[in-house]
Amino acid sequence: MASGFSLKDQLFNKEKTRYLAGLFAQAVPGFDAERFEAEVMAGLLPLELKARINWIAEVLGQHLPGPLSEVAPKILAALPPPLDPTKSDDDFGDFIFAPLGELIVARGLENDPDLALDLLAEVTQRFSMEWSIRPFLNEYPELTLTRMQDWASHANYHVRRLVSEGTRPRLPWGQAVSLELDTPLPLLGQLYSDPTRYVTRSVANHLNDITKKDPDLVLDLLESWHSEGRQKAKELSWMTAHACRGLVKSGHPRALQILGYDPDAEFSVSLYVHTELVKIDDWLSFEVSLSAPRDLPVIVDYRVIFPRASGALSKKVFKIKQTRLKGGPVTLPKRHRLKGDATTFKLHPGRHEIEILVNGRVAAQGWFELAA
Repeated sequence: MASGFSLKDQLFNKEKTRYLAGLFAQAVPGFDAERFEAEVMAGLLPLELKARINWIAEVLGQHLPGPLSEVAPKILAALPPPLDPTKSDDDFGDFIFAPLGELIVARGLENDPDLALDLLAEVTQRFSMEWSIRPFLNEYPELTLTRMQDWASHANYHVRRLVSEGTRPRLPWGQAVSLELDTPLPLLGQLYSDPTRYVTRSVANHLNDITKKDPDLVLDLLESWHSEGRQKAKELSWMTAHACRGLVKSGHPRALQILGYDPDAEFSVSLYVHTELVKIDDWLSFEVSLSAPRDLPVIVDYRVIFPRASGALSKKVFKIKQTRLKGGPVTLPKRHRLKGDATTFKLHPGRHEIEILVNGRVAAQGWFELAA
């Protein structure tokens, strides 16, 4: 049974709409907050999350007529203070400002891109404009990338993060960009030494996107960054692991070596599945025992092979632990809940395979039966 939680209702609802209306009513003479709220709510609830953003932008545009040159001062006047500059992470902002980006695109993409980019740099300090910057990258790549060179050294870390996040090849919910994979790399080269985790995480996520198409491009870049010494060693090690997480799951030998794991190392592994029969929504329980003849760092994952309704198989990799084998055996217990209410992955009863991956290699195998 689904949990009933609705992200779209949490982010875009009557209270949030009223908050946005109040900001514009205080800043723009004649702005009818009550009518704006009523018109938004009349069409909001049947819509999905991204469609709600577009709908609020459309209604707001009806209440703010005119070209961007006339609308821009009203948007700026309505903005609350920037997000807390003393933070360095986990401060995405309030989604209710996402429609402002869509309005800026609608009014500025064709007729006033310079002013639109100025506005996006302001709004992103209240809520990330990573989706709204992408049409400008496609329409005016040279103009936008030149602006991003300035943003990469901006005093506000939200603006710096927009440079990396906005140019990501596989941004969730984001419009595809026509940039070559290596085009933003000089910008990432400015940002990887940033002092804020919010920025460096974005850089690592950007690199992880690139690994889907060109792993060696990313690995070469990471090796060069390690040799430069511009970022703290601990932070760059974290970025490297985060950027290579997809490659680690796929057992990419070079990525594992860069992270300090020997894919050809000698070790012994055994798998014991405690629950060979598991019902949907119950827990699969198993343990992995490992040993090696020498001190050996290992990264241990497990891969579940799920049968699909069509008869095809689907594989998903999950983490167990990063540890060291120091001669004696190490036992790693693990429990995995087989949730029946997942919205992105439907379980089907039947035999399921489980594989233990050590330093990217399949080191042990087992199975369990999933029952309805």
